[in-house]
Amino acid sequence: MSAHYETLLTTLVDGVLTVTLNRPERLNAYNPAMQNDLLALFAAVNDNDAVRVVVVTGAGRGFCAGADISGGGDSFKVWGNEREQAKGQRQSITLAIYDCKKPVIAAINGVAVGVGITMCLPMDVRLMSSTAKIGFIFNRRGMVMEAGSSWFLPRLVGMQQAQEWVASGEMIGPEEALKAGLVRSVHQPEDLLPAAQALARKFCTGTSAVTTALNRQLMWKMAGAQNPEDALKLDIECIKYMAASADIKEGVAAFVEKRPAQFPLKASKDMPPFYPWWDTKAAE
Repeated sequence: MSAHYETLLTTLVDGVLTVTLNRPERLNAYNPAMQNDLLALFAAVNDNDAVRVVVVTGAGRGFCAGADISGGGDSFKVWGNEREQAKGQRQSITLAIYDCKKPVIAAINGVAVGVGITMCLPMDVRLMSSTAKIGFIFNRRGMVMEAGSSWFLPRLVGMQQAQEWVASGEMIGPEEALKAGLVRSVHQPEDLLPAAQALARKFCTGTSAVTTALNRQLMWKMAGAQNPEDALKLDIECIKYMAASADIKEGVAAFVEKRPAQFPLKASKDMPPFYPWWDTKAAE
């Protein structure tokens, strides 16, 4: 990734893009510059075939200490401005991650509260440092849940646990987050990022970029389906497309010949003609 970002550091190695939120003096608090940087980054990631997986972490002691409230209550207007800025487009970091063609892994290295944790909810896997804490602290700031977290959080941990965490606004340690299933695993601080990057390499070794994108979105977009028939109709269309593709031919040949597959299709240009199948316009 050659782009310059004001609030992010990026490193691309063997298909794994490591993105570091880089405002350590403010515990990586979220401000308009960070929002703009993240939106630009995830837009670029979708069409960059060198990027197969994204790992997000934070610089210094924090992952992201929520919205930067140094400007007082007006700091939260960044969320209201999203709709004004969007002009009918999905200009939201949550939706940018949710719609991403590439798997996204969170390496939560320190405190993650407010948007610092809600931006992790549409990521596919979350790993956490043994010294980190997270918090859905909205009620303690006089603010409602943002970034679509009222949709994501109950689906990830269940309604009862989500209600308890949000109602109390208390900080949550790694063992509680692990027990509830919000995070996949807990690691010593020095082991966290290497573990996330090792997992990312598994995602992009010997796998098809196109089916990775399709399977990611089949699961996310079907999370709100009323019945399995909706998923069946869609996956049949995806199967038809892939069954006639060069990737399925290569996958079968690699299996028969007992060699690593080299899938030719690119997520930037070889997605099915019906992709994306969901509505890409923001709600009116």
